Amino acid sequence: MNSLANKADWLLRAGLAAVFIFHGIGKFSGMGIAGFSEMMGLPYVAALLVGLAEVGGGFGIIIGGFTTSLITRLSALAIVPVMLGAIVRVHWGQWSFMATESHPMGGAEFQVVLLLLAVYFVLRGNDRAVTG
Repeated sequence: MNSLANKADWLLRAGLAAVFIFHGIGKFSGMGIAGFSEMMGLPYVAALLVGLAEVGGGFGIIIGGFTTSLITRLSALAIVPVMLGAIVRVHWGQWSFMATESHPMGGAEFQVVLLLLAVYFVLRGNDRAVTG
């Protein structure tokens, strides 16, 4: 069982990376960065940086698993301010992820989980602490 446990971080990596790659690519397609910028009331450059941090952070979390802790940590670190911004600017004031009249994009529940996963990878990098 320990041989499988040693690879369990890949479950977290896959989930975190998939969310950010999907959402990041979505910012470059459809309405594009300009549309995302306008919808969120962000300067174009800030919206572009969010999209790049999401795509780069997502791919970096996967690539980091095959390379070094530094890549994992830097990729996760790119995700942290994106999630803090999403929590404060969009989801603050409601915990439940369900959309409501006051929070049409839902509350902070899911975003907090993503933030904590990113912080986990910032702190742990590729270190696997399986004992027993």
